[in-house]
Amino acid sequence: MIEQITAVSKGMYTEGTSHDHKVIIDEPANMGGTDKGANPLATMLISLTGCENAIANFVAKEIKFDLQGIDFEVKGEIDPRGMMGEEGVRPYFQKITVNAKVSTSESEERVQELQQIVDARLPDLHHYGSSRCRNGCKLDKSINQQEEGSRHRGPFFIQFA
Repeated sequence: MIEQITAVSKGMYTEGTSHDHKVIIDEPANMGGTDKGANPLATMLISLTGCENAIANFVAKEIKFDLQGIDFEVKGEIDPRGMMGEEGVRPYFQKITVNAKVSTSESEERVQELQQIVDARLPDLHHYGSSRCRNGCKLDKSINQQEEGSRHRGPFFIQFA
């Protein structure tokens, strides 16, 4: 499988097309953009959640898991000086925290099973982790039960040392 997009950029504004779908990436006005879309870093984090959701749904169907939905809250920590070229400052996320609330009637053991399979198959997770592991990275995960009838998968940390 080959995933291919096209994109046209003008200033900070980029309009990408994938399979007849448009994605707009921009910067806010105070960063020189027109604020017509999410910034590139936010777009990366949104992509991570979209990928995790898609893989979770594929896996849920395979293992007959009652996946009713997932709500995500994602935070990425980055030192902007690295993007501006300051030597010695890494130009990528140092830490990404994903809190995912999984709505399901399944047991905690089944939620953990789903998590393990999804994490093993998640392309974005491997992209964020393995490409930086040569520089040292830490991956911490935990699962906590939320209210009756749903499970909370998180917090989920990807930390680059």
